[in-house]
Amino acid sequence: MERISTAFTIDVRRLTVLRELQRRGSLARTAEALHLTPSAVSQQIATLAREVGAPLTERDGRGVRLTGQARVLLAHAETIAAQLERARADLAAYREGGRGQVTIGCFGSGILGLLPPVLRALAGRLPHVRVDVVEAEPPDVFTALDAGRLDVVVAVDFAATPPHTDRRYTRTDLLTDVLDLVVPEGHPLAGRDRVPLRDLAGEPWIVGAAESCCGAVARAVCAAAGFTPDVRHAVNDWAALTALVEAGAGVALVPRLVRPLYAHRRLTVLPVAGQPPSRNVFAAVRAGAEGDPVLSALRDQLRCAAEESTVVG
Repeated sequence: MERISTAFTIDVRRLTVLRELQRRGSLARTAEALHLTPSAVSQQIATLAREVGAPLTERDGRGVRLTGQARVLLAHAETIAAQLERARADLAAYREGGRGQVTIGCFGSGILGLLPPVLRALAGRLPHVRVDVVEAEPPDVFTALDAGRLDVVVAVDFAATPPHTDRRYTRTDLLTDVLDLVVPEGHPLAGRDRVPLRDLAGEPWIVGAAESCCGAVARAVCAAAGFTPDVRHAVNDWAALTALVEAGAGVALVPRLVRPLYAHRRLTVLPVAGQPPSRNVFAAVRAGAEGDPVLSALRDQLRCAAEESTVVG
């Protein structure tokens, strides 16, 4: 027989024929049970033998009997058949939004400030749905969505994000996340209610990497205010960034979604004067998937969490 291919595939319908042959004991009775001819049954078994690279029957007088390899395969066939039945049942439940698995790709501060109430609500609403979370940002998060490794994306609009007009995705705007200035405790501007961003143009800045969401947004906001920040520290982690501000290493723009990370630190939060800088947070699924009951429930919970959030502008 041929060696088993590394691309090992089996037609489960032929496994059904083999299982029936084991049960019936002869080609003729198997053919009768399956409403096939004995020749068709023989061809199905021969094709399955080629697929697995092992003999499945041998002559036994005028009939045939199963080989040892066939019995090994049938042991797996029982497991496969049972799993397919479970899959059928799960799919039926999934259509009603009761069972399944969904993977969310989300930027770091969204995981902190937006997802916890969503996950709690889904656990109560859909207790048999497994929800996984992956931290990721555009463009990688959309590559994963396209490939099916993610089911839902929660992201921020910036240069690496697909435009609103991209028909590959169905978008749901969630909230406007305002950015505040964060300065060390005792900073000369600390006593003011609101501060024009340009007043900090000469300060050392702590900003995320240019290709990251937080870094790109902060740089764009400063550019819109008429200056290029003097970036002394490139830090993407918000807890680390606010620790550096507390240490007097510079000033930063920090989104309100991450307030829990720096509430205990000795620093001062200053709203920006005028139209506050902000970033648009949205959810996206592959176009056509919005009717999926689990994804629909997830998007509903994301909207609810965004509406109840105290960080919106």
